[in-house]
Amino acid sequence: MREFSHTTAKVAVWNLAGFNPISDEKFENQIEGLAILDAEIVTLVEVKPISYLQRLIDGLAAKGCDYRGIILQQSRDLNIGVIVKSGVEAETPQFIDGSDLGNPNRRKAFSVEMKVGKFDFLLIAVHLKSGRNRPQQLERNDQCKVIGDFITNYRVQKPRKPVLLMGDFNMIPGQDVSNFHFLGGDDIMDFLSSWDLQARFSHILEKGRANLLDGFAITRTFTREYIRGSLRLFPMHWTMEMGREKFREKVSDHLPFVASFKID
Repeated sequence: MREFSHTTAKVAVWNLAGFNPISDEKFENQIEGLAILDAEIVTLVEVKPISYLQRLIDGLAAKGCDYRGIILQQSRDLNIGVIVKSGVEAETPQFIDGSDLGNPNRRKAFSVEMKVGKFDFLLIAVHLKSGRNRPQQLERNDQCKVIGDFITNYRVQKPRKPVLLMGDFNMIPGQDVSNFHFLGGDDIMDFLSSWDLQARFSHILEKGRANLLDGFAITRTFTREYIRGSLRLFPMHWTMEMGREKFREKVSDHLPFVASFKID
């Protein structure tokens, strides 16, 4: 295990908006954004094609940022991956069976056993069904039940091991109540993003509109490593000196979340 010179580590999550091909300009801007973010662990949603993860890693290496990737091929080439800095342990990457409801057009939730310093946890990354109407919400309910049951069973087997759940939930706090209920498992997860970021947005829409579709949650018990109040929406558009509309066009239509954890 690598001994880190610092006592905390940052864990981030970001949707790259890769459903459509990512231009060279967007790629260069995403490299710059990730370098500024400078997190030890970054979950990336909408990695397409799967080789794009390595392209990002190579681009970051050219800036002196040392990352490696963990990713599995989804049924369709719209993937969820994780990049980690040197010294972060990542083992047993696997999909959560049934979390795509048997539909190859959906993304399976992706889990990885991780350790940074002395902080040992399970990371679960998701990209749930999009859509604001009842049929999509019911489909998300079914996905959330599968993932929530997985979390409940995992906690039975490893009751003292924290779980970090993050990704593009496609759920809005206060609106998609049933989705959050099922995704939380047996009242296990604390949805930090729902409470700490109520007045914020992560998903940039057209004509100045925005909402909080992305999510970040941790287990309610035995997660003393989380530094309370550290979860924040990273203002990447501001750090890159862009307005929201320009950022949406030139980088991504999502902003990242980042949280800090004690690792000593």
